[in-house]
Amino acid sequence: MIKDRYSEITDWLFRQLPMYQRTGGANYKIDLEKTHQLMEVLGHPEKDLTCIHVAGTNGKGSVSHMLASIFQEAGYRTGLYTSPHLVDFRERIRVNGIAISEDEVVDFVDRYKEDFERLSLSFFEMTVGMAFWHFRAMGTEMAIIEVGMGGRLDSTNVVTPEISVITNIGLDHTAFLGPDRPSIAKEKAGIIKRGIPVVIGERDDETRGVFESIARNVNSKLSYAEDFEVPDLVSDLKGGYQRLNIRTVWATLQNLKEWKIPMKSILSGLGKVRTNTGLRGRWDILWDAGPTVIADTGHNSEGLTEVVDHLKKVPHNRLLFVIGMVNDKDRASVLGLLPREARYFVTQPSIPRACPVEELYREIRDKELSASMFPTVKEAVIQAIEEARPDDLIFVGGSTFVVADLLTMENEVISLLSSKGQIGS
Repeated sequence: MIKDRYSEITDWLFRQLPMYQRTGGANYKIDLEKTHQLMEVLGHPEKDLTCIHVAGTNGKGSVSHMLASIFQEAGYRTGLYTSPHLVDFRERIRVNGIAISEDEVVDFVDRYKEDFERLSLSFFEMTVGMAFWHFRAMGTEMAIIEVGMGGRLDSTNVVTPEISVITNIGLDHTAFLGPDRPSIAKEKAGIIKRGIPVVIGERDDETRGVFESIARNVNSKLSYAEDFEVPDLVSDLKGGYQRLNIRTVWATLQNLKEWKIPMKSILSGLGKVRTNTGLRGRWDILWDAGPTVIADTGHNSEGLTEVVDHLKKVPHNRLLFVIGMVNDKDRASVLGLLPREARYFVTQPSIPRACPVEELYREIRDKELSASMFPTVKEAVIQAIEEARPDDLIFVGGSTFVVADLLTMENEVISLLSSKGQIGS
């Protein structure tokens, strides 16, 4: 009964996605007024939160999960708000790694639905409200809050954190945030609060002036992660790019000395991120018994550069690349990075913003790459598995939502690969 009610409630929530999620940047009109009104309805849970606020183009999800795992290992009741989810909406809201229950989602929406409709709230505004409401109810001692998009106008930007973190700036969501890195940096720097320290994960000549000017104007102590000497730290999150995220996490903790996080908690927290937080989709190895299957949510030029570089380091014969994208991405810059030797299984994720498979296929063929076209991620993945030999590498990515579609069929993928291995032996 509750399962049916939960499905009904989440379906209703998804229908509140704003129009720009479906049609693009021309409809991107948003401010924080309604979020503030929602906080008033909920009794201002944001004022009861002790939190860290994390923005950035790439790495903000990994940094958020690493920090949550470390605080959890240090014994603090830790909230974690992230987006988007991959399989289940409840992934977005966790306390000590445990997702908000279906009952609590239903109760929250039933309790406040009339207010949501009166205020004409979006999916994002309601979800942020649910997270803050849940964290207060659970008595979190630290909450890690990941920005959804941008920063200045993001619904999460009603908190006053212990520290703000901006991982890096890349060309992503340009239809919403601006055409160049300084413009995007200005939007993300909107999370910098008066008198609150900020850590910048990567120093960049194009954007440092933006950050330093804004921090100076609000008397915020600014530091760059690369200025900190980092001990030998490793994480269970694989991928060469995680070294940058670890450095940002270390710099953040060095600015929070009053929390007295012991080194053993940092080491164990970094080593148990997936176990503690349930994070998936970051260099996610689904199968390594031949052929190897890896998924990663990297979806812009900076993210794909790291992915392609790391793919070169994985021993394999052929590279079979399942790829799909969404419409509001700079596809030209991404497609120029694709390995020429790979065989591409072109598809589209199951969301309204998906780039039509025919369009992406044409663009990939224009690059003179070997490609076939499949209407769904499931069909593309199954065909890649059927064609793969034991020493091949299957990579699935191009979009967070492609990886999400893959994970919804993970058991079927494992079964197919297991059967293939038995037949091959």
